[in-house]
Amino acid sequence: MASNPQELFFQRLAEQNNSYRSKLPSRHEAGRFIQQLINFLFPISQDCLQIDQPKDLSRDYANLRNRLDCMLIPLQPELNTDKEKILDDVFFRLPEVYEMLLLDAKSISDNDPAAVSIEEVIALYPGFMAISTYRIAHCLALCGIPLLPRMLTEFAHGQTGIDIHPNAVIGHPFFIDHGTGVVIGETTNIGNNVKLYQGVTLGATHVSKSLASRKRHPTIEDNVVVYANATILGGDTVIGHDSVIGGNAWLVRSVPPYSQVYHQSKVEVRQQMVQPT
Repeated sequence: MASNPQELFFQRLAEQNNSYRSKLPSRHEAGRFIQQLINFLFPISQDCLQIDQPKDLSRDYANLRNRLDCMLIPLQPELNTDKEKILDDVFFRLPEVYEMLLLDAKSISDNDPAAVSIEEVIALYPGFMAISTYRIAHCLALCGIPLLPRMLTEFAHGQTGIDIHPNAVIGHPFFIDHGTGVVIGETTNIGNNVKLYQGVTLGATHVSKSLASRKRHPTIEDNVVVYANATILGGDTVIGHDSVIGGNAWLVRSVPPYSQVYHQSKVEVRQQMVQPT
């Protein structure tokens, strides 16, 4: 029987720790894995000590597989199939992810007048980092890996201010310009050639655990542009293809293709009358 506050505290910790259903790899390991994988796919940014080192793609590829294998060990009780099969599936899908990311990067480079080159986009743009992390995390989710995909996108969220749930479905190419404050919910469906600006929210009309298995977030069809701070909510909301959603718009209902939606606000400028002296 515990007799002092410290022993009672340790007992409480042990009871709580034994109650958790899942174990997870560390946030540090998850962040290091996603950074190494993006650097493997796009070795544009390098540390000073690595500049003159020859690249060994086979070795680096094997190291990435080993790192993911290690991170799956605490998740094994939650896996629905053999860990080796999952690893094979992830790396089988990696070339397709890479091709989509090349299209994303090219779209940003071609359409952003501030972009000097595709190398700048890959190395510096927070939108591209968030999209890269999302596409890799989505791949892991499709392969049946629990929890870790969300760890990866939350790492990117902390780095970029862009929050994309790994279960969202996003076509290609995809372009997030500036990006800070963008939120893309779990059941969002985004088509091809869509562009979002900073502060856009693709969310649910309300939060309830009872809605967890339902589509709660909007569908954005092909060739849509959504400008800064627009909010689009609801699982039944569909933004028709080739539409433009203006800044600060608030939408909880569908709009047909080729729509232009604008928020109207009244700005008044009054000149103060100055009495002559």
